Amino acid sequence: SVFSAGTLSVDLVKRRVLVSGDEPHLTPIEYKLLATLIKHAGMVCTQRQIVRDVWGNHVVDDTQNLRVVVAQLRRKIEADTARPKLLQTEPGVGYRLRDDVEVS
Repeated sequence: SVFSAGTLSVDLVKRRVLVSGDEPHLTPIEYKLLATLIKHAGMVCTQRQIVRDVWGNHVVDDTQNLRVVVAQLRRKIEADTARPKLLQTEPGVGYRLRDDVEVS
């Protein structure tokens, strides 16, 4: 129930997110996106799959909104948003949350 990678630690039962010991405020959508990516940690999630899991089946193709929320989440969990280590873009496909990042 606890996911850890690099400086990120997420307790899915308590819905508690820690980054380097600090607790960033995540919106409900940001948390749902992070939880979805944790569920598939290490694997590529397609944009369509993420949109369906986060916003529901009624939303078909909202990749622009997804990109905005990914950028917001990166600002809160990444040390360097220009070179993300945890939340990586897989061009033309989707996103991957790395589960093998070492603490540096």
